[in-house]
Amino acid sequence: MEFNYDVIVVGAGHAGCEAAAAASNMGARTLLITMDMRNIAQMSCNPAIGGIAKGQIVKEIDALGGYSGIVTDRSTIQFRMLNKSKGPAMWSPRAQCDKTLYTLYWREILESCCNLDIWQDVVASLTLRESKICGVTTLMGTEFKAKTVIITAGTFLNGKLFIGRETSQGGRIGELASYCLADQLKSEGVTVGRMKTGTPPRIDVRSLDLDKLMVQEGDEFPAKFSFGAEPSAIQKEGVGQKVCYIVHTNQEVHDILRGSFDQSPLFNGTITGIGPRYCPSIEQKLMTFADKDSHQLFLEPEGWKTCEYYLQGFSSSLPTDTQLEALHKIKGFENIKIFRPAYAVEYDYFDPVQLKPTLESRVVENLFLAGQVNGTTGYEEAAAQGLMAGINAVLKIKEKEPFILKRDEAYIGVLIDDLITKGVDEPYRMFTSRAEYRILLRQDNADRRLTPKGYELGLISQERLDRTMAKYDAIHGYQDALASTSVKPSDINSYLKSVGSTPIENRKRIAELLTRPSVELAQMFTNVPRGTMPELVADECFDDYARAEIIEDVEIMIKYQGYIEREKRLADKILRLENIKFPANFDPSKVTSLSMECRIKLERYKPRTLAQASRISGVSPADIAVLLVYFGR
Repeated sequence: MEFNYDVIVVGAGHAGCEAAAAASNMGARTLLITMDMRNIAQMSCNPAIGGIAKGQIVKEIDALGGYSGIVTDRSTIQFRMLNKSKGPAMWSPRAQCDKTLYTLYWREILESCCNLDIWQDVVASLTLRESKICGVTTLMGTEFKAKTVIITAGTFLNGKLFIGRETSQGGRIGELASYCLADQLKSEGVTVGRMKTGTPPRIDVRSLDLDKLMVQEGDEFPAKFSFGAEPSAIQKEGVGQKVCYIVHTNQEVHDILRGSFDQSPLFNGTITGIGPRYCPSIEQKLMTFADKDSHQLFLEPEGWKTCEYYLQGFSSSLPTDTQLEALHKIKGFENIKIFRPAYAVEYDYFDPVQLKPTLESRVVENLFLAGQVNGTTGYEEAAAQGLMAGINAVLKIKEKEPFILKRDEAYIGVLIDDLITKGVDEPYRMFTSRAEYRILLRQDNADRRLTPKGYELGLISQERLDRTMAKYDAIHGYQDALASTSVKPSDINSYLKSVGSTPIENRKRIAELLTRPSVELAQMFTNVPRGTMPELVADECFDDYARAEIIEDVEIMIKYQGYIEREKRLADKILRLENIKFPANFDPSKVTSLSMECRIKLERYKPRTLAQASRISGVSPADIAVLLVYFGR
């Protein structure tokens, strides 16, 4: 019996789930192969989705028709909008999730995809003919043929676990590693490296004295990730939120940990892989910040009905007894019990500079790579790559133009462009600072930027598109209404004084007043006489949460209009370089007026456009000027 598929996805983590769902929803016959169907979209580390810039990525996934935002909303137990004290370009949604429900909801979605089959097994080898992929063979000997294959194996490629001097094979504690795939691709010319990550201990919250800990509540009026109509779990009437806690280490904790540094595989040469700079282990923090006598940690619930908690900031590879001894010295942790210790994971990854912007390998045709196998870290970055790989695998099969997002269109575009042009020398994590156009790429407008694109791809329904158009019709209509409506001093001055803003002497348009930093549109509704403000005319499909989002979006558009327009002009200038493409047969060694470093970098990275070349380290503005002349521009 032959098994033939259009797309095979290897691995059912966050990248694999988005890839499989996208491919099947675009009409491709898709197979998802996973080691264990009970661990689909497993939250291996932090039981949370979103965060700084990561939240924007999840909103973009949702706007394109992916499912990470929907699953997060259904399993949310606490929601916080981070960076609210800063401008809206920095606002980032983050949700604590029930990790068991998260997996169950993802599995429910995958099992409802009509073109998707799921197979529980381990992929042992890839079927290749003349550096072109044709299928896979599993450990049980089953052969599957495919037009394209997407590898989303996470940390499982030659994965190895470390707790002090104890080591074991695996990509996650209690689960086997995947062997042979990395070695097979290496033999084909794919560059393979080694990276490291880690996870903290899981704590039995019943053993803690919570009265000694600082409580961290969720937002009073929680938002959500999906732009769809369905409310999140905690937006439903009568549902509260779980609380998190903030704790701190102390000098006694540090002394105990330092006493076992000689047993840490990070410091004795056992681990050779590079770890994440922005999410270091507790022992790395003590080495890097030796002068600090305390580090902040976050104690976070793993679900609605579990006593298992996650200690963010305390990942470690130190021996179990050292971890326990140190944890006992934290205030409120004196009688602590844990479910499992922290551990480190070392695994193989593939150099992403060998990828096309579609995430297809430049070395092996029809092979796509997505997620941590490309040197990234985090569920959100992985899910975004999986979605893009699934989309482009189907488009290639259908012989259609690839789907590539530019840097001024999405954080996803920034992510992929960074990976394929700059490569990675440590696990890549997205930050708002990586995006040049972050005021254009806000979390609130991802649907405006991307939902029409998702509709064209077949991932967004007509109903969802209509809802998005109705939302922005309401935003533009209300923006115009505020620009044409003025208020009397007697109606507004008491409010202006209350927020420290200068009172007015004559009638002023509301839009003009909103340009003042301390003036907020939502507050004006409750602080000016009824009938003074124009009514928000919005579709009946919008609930109170959606209406609040529309009001917030209107205020952003008015308050930051000058910045938005300036950034658009800058993006348009850079777009000119994006339109200048390198010929397929371009040989940088023949352009002798380029610097030697530039020629070497262009040969290695093979950028598609001049704008992409300009972002490569070592390619100077002078080199770009030479190329402009060379291309007759």
